[in-house]
Amino acid sequence: MSGFLPYAVIVLSMIVFIGFFNEKATRLTYEIALMLFSVIIGSIIPLFTAYNRNIPLLSLLSDVKIFDLNEFLINGVLCFMLFAGSCHIRLPDFRRLFRPVSVLAFVCTFLGALFYGLLFFGASALLGLGFSLSVCLMFGSIIAPTDPIAATSILNKFGLPKDVSFLIEGESLLNDGMGVALFVCFSGIVAGEAGGGFVAIILREILGAVVIGVSVTLLFFILFRKTEDDKRRIYISLLNVALAYWLCEVFDCSGALASVVCGALFFALRGREEEKNRPMDLKEFDDFWEILDTTLNSALYVILGFTFIRILQMENVVVLSCFAVVCNLLARYGSLYVSTYLTGPLPDGFSKTRFSKLLTWGGLRGGLSIALAMGTLPILPDDTYRVILGCTYAIVFFTTVVQGLSMKQVYERIIKK
Repeated sequence: MSGFLPYAVIVLSMIVFIGFFNEKATRLTYEIALMLFSVIIGSIIPLFTAYNRNIPLLSLLSDVKIFDLNEFLINGVLCFMLFAGSCHIRLPDFRRLFRPVSVLAFVCTFLGALFYGLLFFGASALLGLGFSLSVCLMFGSIIAPTDPIAATSILNKFGLPKDVSFLIEGESLLNDGMGVALFVCFSGIVAGEAGGGFVAIILREILGAVVIGVSVTLLFFILFRKTEDDKRRIYISLLNVALAYWLCEVFDCSGALASVVCGALFFALRGREEEKNRPMDLKEFDDFWEILDTTLNSALYVILGFTFIRILQMENVVVLSCFAVVCNLLARYGSLYVSTYLTGPLPDGFSKTRFSKLLTWGGLRGGLSIALAMGTLPILPDDTYRVILGCTYAIVFFTTVVQGLSMKQVYERIIKK
């Protein structure tokens, strides 16, 4: 099977039929249902094929590659998904909660990568895997950033307090650049390359992305403001984020962060026009980005579910997956608890412990983590690569399905204590 159309037919068929079945029968959160049932279907097909052909499953998996998630996400639609999420950031809330959001996005992400790397290093020594500390820290940088797509599409539906919901959303939207910078740093150490110091990488990845995102958006918003054609406004916004993302790839900056900057600044400039009593009728524009965001999110969850079968390529899959998930929860909680000493006052009714517990369970992971894990293939031995990728899939599945499904119950239980 080759070409775009067959893959589009598969993904759209899954979106339609799983969505219809969930609407009429299971009534789970839409995104969770897509991933959960895609995992089930994507696992049954190769299992049945291997049994029917009487060939080992692992041999079949090594030859079959249904979807290239890295190509779809990193080299395809990630910039549009991030722009769609960030262009609706509540600017007054961001100004008011700038300090805690910044601490969570940068300090907490750094500590999360460090804590996870150390915990997994200990786990690998206990299991006799012999992973180096630099490999474990690189794995920590893959897992540390929370996923903005999961946060905005799942968590906001559970009636969390406004400030708590915004902190989770704001952290997940802004911590991609930090995660990518950490990944570049630690993967350079693993590869034995002199990729520059950590500070230099931070400056290039984060500040470079901010400069590019701001510059491109300021330029294109002039066109956006002057045109009165609704469709042209949509095209301008698409070109805006696509060009910023491409320039970041050219100059080795964080395209993910630049996309967030484009969306947030775009929204801020739009609000500024309204404050000057020059409102624009942007209903068609908003409808387009909402539909595009929903469509790309749905496709991502289906592809994640279909490719989940890759986890079976990892030896000791159950033990390693459990270790990975437990290490993730411990590292997330530890990094959050330490960060609360720097965030300033917490939302009303939350102690440091309650706040850390809630955001630990609300720290969902998604496609970006898996795309980064796939990026380790050129620098890791095959068996190590399978462990890193398999553990990443396990964490993404657990955080999205288990934590996503139980988020409301966990919140209610924490509040009642």
